[in-house]
Amino acid sequence: MTAARDPEALSLYVHWPFCRSLCPYCDFNSHVAGAVDDERWRRALLAELDFFATVTKGRRLKSVFFGGGTPSLMAPQTVAAILERAGDHWRLDGSLEVTLEANPNATEVARMADFRAAGVNRVSLGVQALADEALKTLGRSHDGGQARAAITAVAGLFERFSFDLIYGRPGQEVAAWQAELDAALAYAQGHLSLYQLTMEPGTPFHMLEARGDLVLPDAETSAVLYEVTQERLDQAGMPAYEISNHARAGEECRHNLTYWRYGDFIGIGPGAHGRLTLDGEIVATRQHRAPEIWLHQVERDGHARRVFEVLDKIRIGEEMLMMGLRTATGVAADDFAAKSGRTLAEALPRPRGRRFFGR
Repeated sequence: MTAARDPEALSLYVHWPFCRSLCPYCDFNSHVAGAVDDERWRRALLAELDFFATVTKGRRLKSVFFGGGTPSLMAPQTVAAILERAGDHWRLDGSLEVTLEANPNATEVARMADFRAAGVNRVSLGVQALADEALKTLGRSHDGGQARAAITAVAGLFERFSFDLIYGRPGQEVAAWQAELDAALAYAQGHLSLYQLTMEPGTPFHMLEARGDLVLPDAETSAVLYEVTQERLDQAGMPAYEISNHARAGEECRHNLTYWRYGDFIGIGPGAHGRLTLDGEIVATRQHRAPEIWLHQVERDGHARRVFEVLDKIRIGEEMLMMGLRTATGVAADDFAAKSGRTLAEALPRPRGRRFFGR
């Protein structure tokens, strides 16, 4: 799965910040809005896309990812317009991967055929659980039946799709999770994302846990939940290629591999991050986080860039290790040396004494 570095390759992330409701465990840049002016937002996203194209024009676009928020609330015409404009700016890879995140609600699933017609060829469903009680705990608006129906509907439209589950939930037992994994595998085809629940500061779940009103499985149970997850997915032929992501060979999310392999990507939309190689230097970008401020700044300036920072070699090495060591393949030594100016041996901490080896 290790790929040779392609300096011409580029990925695009598009952030849609709006949701119907906010989940109590989520710390993403998500907002509930009463109404969204689709045409206005479409124009703004295209304007910011045009801005970044000025420094990357002519490169080869290999993946596009519509994330959020809930990007399946976007108008399919917005997706089509962004993909069409991307084709004006960059050479589109012959196997261009276009992923859309979606919720398994009936109204959003009903629009999947329109998204496919717009150019989406991969869907990532935020199922999170298959049991009704667990979905209530997680603050989700769908039930287990709707989740299964959504997976079936998406499978009938897209050759490549994935769905997410969260484990390590309050009160979750190992046997129940094993049964849920078996049920999920009956629906999965090539990819599953399995995340262990974490308490992110500032979220309602974090505050409930701090008060003692939300109790997660203890460390030993959490470790067993992780181990049985790896064992079951290995048996199913879908090993982990990243800490929380499992796939059959060839079904890995190509867009996310760009992040983990420290490739170049543009990020547009509120709060979106990017990493670009420009004139031999790696530049970090970040757009303004607040949706309304982002919108006004793009309409005024053509972009809402808050950060445009040339990274030093130390920061580059740290980021490469942080991202690459999440994966089963790790960090390519030659790529690390080329970008960070150090060998892996120089960058990684040296063992101190015999205890490092467990003796």
